[in-house]
Amino acid sequence: MAAGHLQQFWGAAGLSLSRGVLMSRFAALRPLGLLVPPRPRPLVMGIRGLADESGLGENPFFEKYRTKIQELRRSNPDLFESRVEQKNDLKKQPVGFSKQAEFVRCMEEKTAKAGQTKPGFTKNKTLDSILNVEMMKQKKPEEIKQIWKQYFSGEDTVYAVIPGKTFDVMWKRIQNCPSFLYALPRKEGYEFFVGQWSGTELHFTSLINIQTQASFLSQLILYHYPELQKEKGIVLMTAEMDSKFLTVQEAQCLASQVQLFYATDRQETYWLVESFNHKPNEFKYMSVISELEQNRIGQELRPQEDVPSSTA
Repeated sequence: MAAGHLQQFWGAAGLSLSRGVLMSRFAALRPLGLLVPPRPRPLVMGIRGLADESGLGENPFFEKYRTKIQELRRSNPDLFESRVEQKNDLKKQPVGFSKQAEFVRCMEEKTAKAGQTKPGFTKNKTLDSILNVEMMKQKKPEEIKQIWKQYFSGEDTVYAVIPGKTFDVMWKRIQNCPSFLYALPRKEGYEFFVGQWSGTELHFTSLINIQTQASFLSQLILYHYPELQKEKGIVLMTAEMDSKFLTVQEAQCLASQVQLFYATDRQETYWLVESFNHKPNEFKYMSVISELEQNRIGQELRPQEDVPSSTA
């Protein structure tokens, strides 16, 4: 049965992000790559290990990654032990401490692999493979928006129609800052995802994949299509995701954050993206969390009792 869809709006720009509504609240949370407590206290990072002596027992989402971790420990025990040691060192750091310079260097080494995807993702997912572009050029922008919405109305996916001027702002910033660290609210903290642009595609992978596998394997891809931007003033967007790790609701949250950080008029918000890419020693991941909380993004992913009630 096709799920219904809800709509969120990209502020005054009028961009709508639509997503499939799950038939019920998801019962299981996804694996945590980096667990950050919602309230200030000593930071717990990393993954739950395979043995008590490793000191990696805090992460309740270890089961999702058990096989990968076992494979790493078996195939490269020295690398596994080094990452356990790194994790223990990070636990000693205060909330907000950033070794982002080291992480950015790691990301630069893996940029060439950013297009690597899991089996099941579409290769060369062009706009022509979705609809007749030449026919769309004969339509008005509002008609195209309606067609795009109707096309995905029966699908559990993320899709959007982005105003051309908004995408222009984003595109200039993407050229200068092609990667960023995003956060998904969880019951016990936040899971971090790295977003890496490859052309007009935005690839996401959980931080735990990079920490434990030393690879950038896409779990979510946002496809942006500027073919109609010049004539119609709009850019179409849709997505593919690995449903074993992300729900549509979670993908929606990540897509909303792209707008928040790359299309914002607030320089303090975009500064987080710039610092992540160019001044990593000044980057603070707790500031990302603060922006999400201030803009009330991802609250639907938290248990209702954890969401603060609004006051008049």
